[in-house]
Amino acid sequence: MNDSNNEPALDGRFAKKLTWLGIALIVLGALAIVFPLATTIAAKVFIGWLFLFGGAFQIWQSFSIREWGGFLWNLLIGVMYFLVGGWLAFDPFAGIIGLTVLLAMTFIAHGVMEAAIANTLRPETGWGWMMFSGLIGVLAGIMIIAGLPSTAVWAVGLMVGINLISSGFAFFALGSAAKGIAENS
Repeated sequence: MNDSNNEPALDGRFAKKLTWLGIALIVLGALAIVFPLATTIAAKVFIGWLFLFGGAFQIWQSFSIREWGGFLWNLLIGVMYFLVGGWLAFDPFAGIIGLTVLLAMTFIAHGVMEAAIANTLRPETGWGWMMFSGLIGVLAGIMIIAGLPSTAVWAVGLMVGINLISSGFAFFALGSAAKGIAENS
C-alpha cells in the first residue's frame, strides 16, 4: 500500500480481485442474456423499490417543512413516486413496455447526438465511425419500438447483460494489466 496518497498497490492480491470481479460480471452478464425477461423484471422491480423509498422520503420531508409554500406540490410528488414505485415493485409485468420504450428512446436520442457530433467532426479522421455508431443507435431504437410488445421480453435484459459483460471484460483486462505491472516491479 502506498501510504503517501492512499492508492492501492498493484500487488498480486489486487490484480486477482480485479480479475475475479471481471469474471463475476461476465458470468452475471451471460446469465442476464440467457434469462432476459427475468433480468428485465428484476431491473424494473429494483427501480420500483427506489421510487417507493424516494416517495416515502419525500412524503416524510413534506410534512417536516409544512410551512413551506411548496408543501402541497412536494407532497403530491412524493405520493406519485410512492404509488408508481409500489406498482412497479409489486406487479411483476407492470411497466416493462414503458421501460423498453424508454430504452429505445434513449438509443434514438443518443444516436442522433452521436450523428450530430460526427457531422461537426466531418471530415476529420474517424468521423465516419461516430456517424456509424449514431446510425446503429437510431436503428436499434427504431427496431425495439417497431417490435413492441415482443421486444419488451428481451431488450432491457439483453442490454443489461451486454453492459455487465463489457464491464466484466474491462475489469478482467485491468486485473491482467495490474498482474503484469506487479510482476514487473
